[in-house]
Amino acid sequence: MNPVRDKSLSRMKKRICVVTSYLPFVYGGNEILAETLAKKLRESGYESWVAYVPQNPFGKQISAYLSARFTDLRFKGCSNEIDQIISLKFPAYAVKHKNHVCWISHRMREYYDLWDEFSSSLPSAAYRVKERIRRFAIHKIDEHFLKGIKRVYSISENASMRLKKWGGIHTEVVYPPPRDMNYRSGPYENFIISVSRLTKHKRHHLFIDAFRSIRNQSIKGYIIGEGEERKSLEKRIETAGLKDRVFLLGYLNDEELERYYSSCLAVFFGPYDEELGFITLEAMKFGRPVITCDDSGGPLEFVKDRENGFVVNPEPSEIADRIEYLSSNEGLAESMGKSAFERMNDITWEKVIDKLVII
Repeated sequence: MNPVRDKSLSRMKKRICVVTSYLPFVYGGNEILAETLAKKLRESGYESWVAYVPQNPFGKQISAYLSARFTDLRFKGCSNEIDQIISLKFPAYAVKHKNHVCWISHRMREYYDLWDEFSSSLPSAAYRVKERIRRFAIHKIDEHFLKGIKRVYSISENASMRLKKWGGIHTEVVYPPPRDMNYRSGPYENFIISVSRLTKHKRHHLFIDAFRSIRNQSIKGYIIGEGEERKSLEKRIETAGLKDRVFLLGYLNDEELERYYSSCLAVFFGPYDEELGFITLEAMKFGRPVITCDDSGGPLEFVKDRENGFVVNPEPSEIADRIEYLSSNEGLAESMGKSAFERMNDITWEKVIDKLVII
């Protein structure tokens, strides 16, 4: 028998379940990563499915961990026995399985790197004491479950650093490729896009405020995404008198998003201390330079200042300066975009699956 075909046949007997958590009506990088990983596993010859466990709101996180812990995905002896699980995010890594690999994006950030900001927003001393106790408990729970998993990988150096800092958990970095889209490079038109959920830490307000300083009125800005910050961003645009220059496009399907990616001058992605930032990878795969901030975390693992994008202080005036510089220097966006595209060449799903599959 052909050994290559035989290997493929043996893979078909192996079932790998991708496990992650969910919040109702929230769809973002975590969900895209889970679905894409399962798809790529199927394309590699495995049977794969995504299983979701609840994440739960504040005050009920412990019950979410318990729910995940009592979710038994072994099904040993059944016709649908699962051979391996790959968990992605809290509290999914509490799920039981003897062949458990965790490819972690992040833990609950409010109890780790965002603790100072989160705790300062609590309404009273009593709340702060209660949250300190809960934070201590979740640190211990995370450490216990993660150290009990067969292998733990992280999606970025930034995520790996946090695991080591809080919990002494050492991980190897396995970068995820961007999701499947119709990647192509079209003309570099005179507009910038800012893509991601409309939440505080994505800092779309920096993008809006930058247009106050952009003298070239022909440069347009498009913000793509939905979220709880939409109304405040709308008001910011109106107050600044930018309604004819900065536009909130809301949610776009993949085909519509591809059109903006493939024809923009550059992509602004300046979140606060992101673990990875899938927008960076998508933009570079489309051959677009990325403008990010020096405190944006994960994007800095890919964006090299003045090589494939710009790294600036999180100041609107600096963002405006780089946008105008790109716009006024013909060919610069294209040359930076080529460097950005080349940065993605060694990040492949074949490498990811080779690391994550242990059965």
